[in-house]
Amino acid sequence: MNSKLVASMEATARSRLVTIGSSAPLLGAAKLLSSTHIGLVVVCGSDGAMVGVVTKTDVVRQFSLGGVDAGTAAVADVMTRDVVFCRPTDGLPDLLSMMGRRGFVHVPVIDEEAMPWGVVNARDALRLLWAEEKYEEVLLRDYVMGIGYR
Repeated sequence: MNSKLVASMEATARSRLVTIGSSAPLLGAAKLLSSTHIGLVVVCGSDGAMVGVVTKTDVVRQFSLGGVDAGTAAVADVMTRDVVFCRPTDGLPDLLSMMGRRGFVHVPVIDEEAMPWGVVNARDALRLLWAEEKYEEVLLRDYVMGIGYR
């Protein structure tokens, strides 16, 4: 059974982390989300701790409802406050299972003080686990065939 932790994908998770202040205009979040590898922006309070998230869906919904002034709305007015998150010490297989059940593509990673640490993308996590499984398969095959044990 795979025991990889979220921390094992630190570089990738950190590369997907983008933050914005809760009082910033929604247009600022929209610009951040326009990057192809960013699907979720972590919203931080004045102390730097996560207070919510904004997704591309949130931005589109607000612009469809708010007309021309939608971009000036504060991120805090649009963000999701009840955020599902994980920690670097959580198991990656368990996280992926939860993401699949709940239909999440991105999950923010925070430390014990709710400070943003990264964002896990389901595709990145699956690639990492798949690569490890393939490596273990090769090791097992070599062991069974006696390669390197002469």
